[in-house]
Amino acid sequence: MTAALEELTEVGYAALTMERVAARARTSKAALYRRWTGRAELVLDACKIRGFSDLDMPDTGTLRGDVIDLLRLMSSKMASPIGSIMRGLLTETTRDPDFARLIRERIHTAGPVGIRSILQRAVERGEVEPWVVGSRRATVATDLMRNEFLLFGTPIDDETIIDIVDNVYLPLVLAPAPKSVRSMDVDRDS
Repeated sequence: MTAALEELTEVGYAALTMERVAARARTSKAALYRRWTGRAELVLDACKIRGFSDLDMPDTGTLRGDVIDLLRLMSSKMASPIGSIMRGLLTETTRDPDFARLIRERIHTAGPVGIRSILQRAVERGEVEPWVVGSRRATVATDLMRNEFLLFGTPIDDETIIDIVDNVYLPLVLAPAPKSVRSMDVDRDS
């Protein structure tokens, strides 16, 4: 796993080969292929072990505080050495649909799962309507962070994080339900 991450850091995903990883790890390609079907699976397992998608979910007692703290945690991870590897992996998803699918399944879940758990607590506190948790609105804050990261790099400053939360995210998730959601509620009540 260490050899795979070192190769990623040095040459990026596009140039990473099982042969190079095996040589760095002082093993054979056959040994690698017994455990992983290819470089995508190897890289994703290495990323998972290194905690690429692990974040401790904040619990400040308010939706605003939790979202700001989550985005700060994401920013910190993006600014670490993991960030440059993540950027390379995300870039590679545009070229390789199978790799993109694996990224979505194994790594991309941290932000969406985290924000949804934060929103669920906000629902329990009465801050947010339940329909928001399963809506496209739920992940806008983490999506904007990923956009900032890919387009502008790191560090993502606190001013940007607070702007995302106060001027985009909170107005969006605290807004009334769209007509389509309200009409579904009426249909259920009938």
